[in-house]
Amino acid sequence: MTDTPRLIAVGTHHKTGTVWLRRVFNIGSDTLNIPRIRVNGPRREDQIPATGRAVVVNWDSAFSDALLARDDLRGLHMIRDPRDVLISGMRYHQIAPEAGEKALHVPRKELNGQSYQQHLKSLETLHEKMLFEMQNMHLRTLNQMTAWRYDRPNIHEVRYEDLMQDQDCAMFANILDFLGFTGTDKDTMLDIYWANSLFGGMKEKSDRPRRVSLHIQSGEAAQWTTKLPRSVAEIYAKHHGQALIDLGYETDMNWISRCPESVDLVATTS
Repeated sequence: MTDTPRLIAVGTHHKTGTVWLRRVFNIGSDTLNIPRIRVNGPRREDQIPATGRAVVVNWDSAFSDALLARDDLRGLHMIRDPRDVLISGMRYHQIAPEAGEKALHVPRKELNGQSYQQHLKSLETLHEKMLFEMQNMHLRTLNQMTAWRYDRPNIHEVRYEDLMQDQDCAMFANILDFLGFTGTDKDTMLDIYWANSLFGGMKEKSDRPRRVSLHIQSGEAAQWTTKLPRSVAEIYAKHHGQALIDLGYETDMNWISRCPESVDLVATTS
């Protein structure tokens, strides 16, 4: 692994802080005039410049193994507690506009001609909504997170929950060191990070751009302790409890008892 990386890979997963890191590295790379390439596996890798720094992104963390194995690359990969991903996804997928989220608005034969969003909104109970989300888009995200290799020495692994506590920006400063940002470039990235953080420049909802507001309500960690009904938690533990353990968010299934017996539907969408 090189001491001065030329390529900087940044990957997240759906509803794991993607909007946050995307804004930071999009604005940062544009400000610093660093080329940015969005790849999808090996596709578009031929557009990575042969010399000079470049930021390589994928918001499903769909990088090829060959790219991540390069000696001149370092990366940042962020995950989030899957239970909060479920809650956030269920809320967002009911209000997401077609622009940027076309898949949610395409009529589906298996849903009797309804789109994903239409079907999700038509379900009457919170239990039904969460179960549908859990079995569909959430499962895709969870599979991505569990399939990821977490032992690469050139990839800095971080949890959304930890970064949300980084109010003095010390953690992100260390990440920037790891990624090879120094001097005024590092200072610029730290300023952009603060300006786009929910504990910084976007602390007030009125300061958030519309697209950010659509994705984010509170952004708090461990929302599942108040917003995940126990009836859903029991099903989640049965099917995905081991994933929580594998990802390091739990050591057993006792977390189910921390979930509320019932949750007001409005409380999960406001």
